Amino acid sequence: MERRDFLKGAAVLAVAPSLFDRAQAADDLPDVSSQLHTFPKDFLWGTATASYQVEGAVHADGRGPSIWDTFSHTPGKTYQGETGDVADDEYHLYKHDVALMSRLGVKGYRFSIAWPRIFPEGTGTPNPKGLDYYKRLLDQLQEAGIEPFCTLFHWDLPQVLQDKGGWASPATGRAFAYYAAYTVGQLSDRISHWMTINEFDSFIDAGYGSGEFAPGLRLPRRELMQTRHNAVLAHGLAVQAIRAAAKRPIKVGLAEDISGTMPAIDDEVHIRAAQIALREKNAPYMTVILEGKYTERYLRGLGADAPRFTPEDLKIISSPIDFLGINVYTTQEVIPADSEPGYLVVSRQASYPHMASDWLYINPQALYWTPKLVADTWGVRTLYITENGCSADDVIRPDGRVLDTDRIMYLRNYLTQLHRGISEGVPVRGYFLWSLLDNYEWTSGYSKRFGITYVDFQTETRTPKLSFDFYQHLIRTNAVV
Repeated sequence: MERRDFLKGAAVLAVAPSLFDRAQAADDLPDVSSQLHTFPKDFLWGTATASYQVEGAVHADGRGPSIWDTFSHTPGKTYQGETGDVADDEYHLYKHDVALMSRLGVKGYRFSIAWPRIFPEGTGTPNPKGLDYYKRLLDQLQEAGIEPFCTLFHWDLPQVLQDKGGWASPATGRAFAYYAAYTVGQLSDRISHWMTINEFDSFIDAGYGSGEFAPGLRLPRRELMQTRHNAVLAHGLAVQAIRAAAKRPIKVGLAEDISGTMPAIDDEVHIRAAQIALREKNAPYMTVILEGKYTERYLRGLGADAPRFTPEDLKIISSPIDFLGINVYTTQEVIPADSEPGYLVVSRQASYPHMASDWLYINPQALYWTPKLVADTWGVRTLYITENGCSADDVIRPDGRVLDTDRIMYLRNYLTQLHRGISEGVPVRGYFLWSLLDNYEWTSGYSKRFGITYVDFQTETRTPKLSFDFYQHLIRTNAVV
């Protein structure tokens, strides 16, 4: 798709008033207090996006190419060859989207910065025009009273660094720390919460292992294992760089797609099996970050293909973080086993339900067990749900509405389980719904819709769905029915 200049200055919000927009006062609302699962008063409700998925404007103001620009323009790599060249055009329409967030009532916005906007060459001389865009966005958020939560890397690696080896090269980790230090030094007066990296397995295992994602490589096993190690080392280097560069006290964390586990039966032996499985399934990334060591079983299983590392590497990787963001969509049931490793991950039957994306199996207890087991296993004291949501086969009705009751079903049940955990003391401080907008869904192109706002990708018109009203209601009451 090409840039649509006729959109400049156009109204992109087309929607009928929601239930709460029509309400004159809180007294207009029915009394459902006896049915509410109320969240803590200081609980942070937010929403989330990522740079390549929403910004578009891939050639604007000196931005350099990323691996996703290259990959998506390679024939056969994405659905119908679709790219993020325009996406939601948030680069030009960010004021509209902040207004949409303000109307929704969120107090937090998780977004990512595009590394190639700041350093088109990956490192070296920064691009002031790229930085200026994020300053404009942050000014708009501040005016709306919305707190920014920033992810420094959400998969759009500068292509020039990939040409030099990408994450398979230790030099990329050093370049990432340099980029992180510069960006935090420039924006830490406006941003208090920083996340280094989003979802290691998605950009390492899918990008360098299966070749499904950018850069589309299939490295030999030994090289892949070393690439995994390079990535967690880059995280640790960035944590240290962020702390050194910040101009005021800030919080540092990351956003990881935890390989979730849960007991098939809620008893002591099943819970213990789920805890063991959690550590082992997350051994390459989360376990080494939080424990400062790889599990013995992980290294033993790799044999000669195990990554090469030093004690200093492990110290850097496990640099203390202030909070942990976890992306939670589903989980897998675990049962105890008498043989090594002491658990069995139960395979899903063909009848197991899923949403519009075939990988997104519906299991509301994911939002109870994943945060609970993470907190119990690793002693994490501050958690955020940095992504949760679902794809649905959304259509606009003749009356202009999108009645996505399946997404509401998904959110209601998941958030009820989140409330369950918080009421038991699980330290989840906030929730970021994925996503504010339908957007570019990587290899699925525009065929999968995750937003609570429908986007017409030909006109960029935004139409809040019924799930938008549901989330607006939930935020206003701070409770889920």
